[in-house]
Amino acid sequence: MNMSDLNNLDISELVQAPAAVKAVVAGFIMVVILAVGYYMDWSSGIDGLKAAQAEELRLRDTYTGKKRQAINYEAYKQRLADTEKALSALLKQLPNKSEMDNLLTDVNQIGIGRGLEFDLFRPGNETKADFYATLPVTIKVNGNYHDLGNFVSDVAKLPRVVTIHDISLAPSSKTGRIVMDATVRTYRYLDESEMPAKSKAGGGNKAKGK
Repeated sequence: MNMSDLNNLDISELVQAPAAVKAVVAGFIMVVILAVGYYMDWSSGIDGLKAAQAEELRLRDTYTGKKRQAINYEAYKQRLADTEKALSALLKQLPNKSEMDNLLTDVNQIGIGRGLEFDLFRPGNETKADFYATLPVTIKVNGNYHDLGNFVSDVAKLPRVVTIHDISLAPSSKTGRIVMDATVRTYRYLDESEMPAKSKAGGGNKAKGK
């Protein structure tokens, strides 16, 4: 029996049809039922299964990340403590407002002690950051090469943070000595009343968190 015979087959004749024909018809009906069931019900179930599998992967990734953070928590905590300790040590190297004049005097005395002559020692305007202020001082000194080098080295060894920038050397046509133009930058930490509002708020929140 071919497909045309199957299409023209009457239902009443199906009972008398050979077993092979019955098997083909039953198989065809099963295929139709499965196809209709897939499109009407199972397809949405499969989509839901795929979504659930994607969600499972996302949750697994989240869990892995949280687990990694939990394992490294003590290391992060220790690193934060070390950072705060280092910051505290740096802050101790910054003078407060009342100590700035003494620091500038120290820089001046170092130069004089090395036999240098100051032609200019002019403090500029402070610039403020979150917790510290920078004071630039324009200097112009003259002396021999080694004394100028020792002056720079001595300033770098001060217990307070002092840096020298924009160094320019030129021989003096009058004295034969070397003239050094430079900017000395000194730093100080801000008093509580000078702190920016956002820094105060951040410090207050941190204190409440403790």
